[in-house]
Amino acid sequence: MKTLSSNYLYFEFWILFFFIFFTGAAIAGQEIVAVQSSRIKPYEQALKGFKSICPGKIKRIVVSELGGKDLIEKISMIRPEMIIAIGRDALLSVKGIKNIPIVYLMVLNPRTILSGERNITGVSLNIPPEKQLLSLSLALPEMKTMGLLYDPERTGHMVKRAQDAAGRLGLRLIARQIHRPGEVPGALMGMKEKIDVFWMLPDITVVTPETVEFLFLFSMEHRIPVIAFSEKYVETGALMSIGIDAFDVGIQAGEMARKILSGRDVNNVQQVDAR
Repeated sequence: MKTLSSNYLYFEFWILFFFIFFTGAAIAGQEIVAVQSSRIKPYEQALKGFKSICPGKIKRIVVSELGGKDLIEKISMIRPEMIIAIGRDALLSVKGIKNIPIVYLMVLNPRTILSGERNITGVSLNIPPEKQLLSLSLALPEMKTMGLLYDPERTGHMVKRAQDAAGRLGLRLIARQIHRPGEVPGALMGMKEKIDVFWMLPDITVVTPETVEFLFLFSMEHRIPVIAFSEKYVETGALMSIGIDAFDVGIQAGEMARKILSGRDVNNVQQVDAR
């Protein structure tokens, strides 16, 4: 029995080895077009992360360098098995393509861009609000009440999740809707004696150069710290930020791409949030 068991395990090992080897080889032979918004460092890191886990033949097209050339025509000439869209502009540029699987990454609030396309999935750049609130409650144990502003068309779904998570953590979350940047100063002033911390969301209706300047003046004058979504705002005046690892986002997208290139339907590979 011992000999039979050993032989069986040996046989299973080689079956697994050949499956992994030939699956990897098949993926490596498939063509992927990487449409990248620009050559900024986070996008470059994300692409490196993708390449580390998905060994396809990758041809890169940088949207900001096209110079008026037709992106869709270039992709049609390559005839790839998959497109990856790195950044918001890249996703906007390719979302009209219906006959090729598309995996996006490094995109904030992808729901504001997409409208039920069946060939598109990817990694949202939004960190789950549950994780953010847990991190904030550990970093700032005295915090009881947080304020935030949001455009329901852009980050309404995120705020709903944040409200549910805040309740479970024993935090009070005061969320005010706005629909244009001009409403930000008044909404902020209405919170000045009600909140311990202001939570800045990645919402382009709320966050503009003018509103950010007002926000940090408000923060200093009323001694209300700001928690931001990017470390660049820490340099401007935020107390802290919660960000993502671009290389790891690339790995997440690569894991999704491998599943699709191995035969899984795009509809069965659900969008995920950044880890």
